[in-house]
Amino acid sequence: MAENIIEKKEATLLLEDGLSFKGFLIGKSGTAGGEICFNTGMTGYQEIYTDPSYFGQVIINTNAHIGNYGVKNDEQESEYPKISGLVVNDFSEIYSRLTANESLQDYLIGNNITGITGIDTRKLVRHIRSKGAMNCIISSELGSDDDLKKELKKIPDMNSLELATKVTTEDSYYFGDENSPIKIAVLDIGVKKSILKNLSERGCYCRVFPAETSFEEMEKWNPDGYFLSNGPGDPSAMDYAVENVKKMLDKDKPLFGICLGHQLLARACGIHTYKMHHGHRGINHPVKNLITGKSEITSQNHGFGVDYEEIEQAKHLQITHINLNDNTVEGIKVLDKNAFSVQYHPESSPGPHDSRYLFDDFINLINKN
Repeated sequence: MAENIIEKKEATLLLEDGLSFKGFLIGKSGTAGGEICFNTGMTGYQEIYTDPSYFGQVIINTNAHIGNYGVKNDEQESEYPKISGLVVNDFSEIYSRLTANESLQDYLIGNNITGITGIDTRKLVRHIRSKGAMNCIISSELGSDDDLKKELKKIPDMNSLELATKVTTEDSYYFGDENSPIKIAVLDIGVKKSILKNLSERGCYCRVFPAETSFEEMEKWNPDGYFLSNGPGDPSAMDYAVENVKKMLDKDKPLFGICLGHQLLARACGIHTYKMHHGHRGINHPVKNLITGKSEITSQNHGFGVDYEEIEQAKHLQITHINLNDNTVEGIKVLDKNAFSVQYHPESSPGPHDSRYLFDDFINLINKN
């Protein structure tokens, strides 16, 4: 068991609509801001913080106790945390997991993450559910409301914000066994490590390409299929990627998209995307598979969605999955192509494994073709 005593330094959280909270600093002393959102998962905070899809966002953990099992080096979804800031109710100063490498406090300081604890996160989450997603700022340095408001105004709105190029790999790299029989070209617009692991475990050799790589450059490797990853930002600001997806569809090799990749596939098929009121983020979201009639408990993290009515009217598309909480689109299939996608995360790290069959469906589609 390790102990980490946190100095009780005051911090302030200010939302764009003027609501503010006083609490105590966690992580590195300073000022941080971004779009505030909440995740309802009871476990997996480290995987959440390192998910590139959270780039530019301040995360509220709705679970009351955070930090109690520390940080383990092999539980990261990327090389370092991608969140802009952190909000929790009760931050644990000790951890009891013997295999942990360090405390969450040391981890946050080491990665320059500023957060706040000791506030009423239930009240805060209820406010966001009512008012919708908005920008916020956390500071342990700025004392006056005027200073906080000035800094808050500098934070860009998530609408029309292109962020995939901020988190993508600088150079292409390989993942998996080079002797594997299936070659997958992965467009990295914020890919999680657990996605690559799921593909590798199913006999795939992956080459991961930077977000702005041209289709022609990817095709030179002669892959057996294409994968569009998860990622942050507004898909409507990613015309460069949409054009590549259109070329992938024309080539008609098997294509699978997750989260942002799902939204790009929809846009490549002429479907609009939209900013959701407060998004879906957690590991307990119910989804119905309209093909099998079965329900799945899923892991989700998205603030944008695809237009339900447009897909229903499109003769070349089929809705395959819907969210049972609000009937939003969770999966589509391109009827005249070897392409499909889902809005949620079948790799589910953290989360349930109900939806991992989708990776098998992708491999079966490749073998069939």
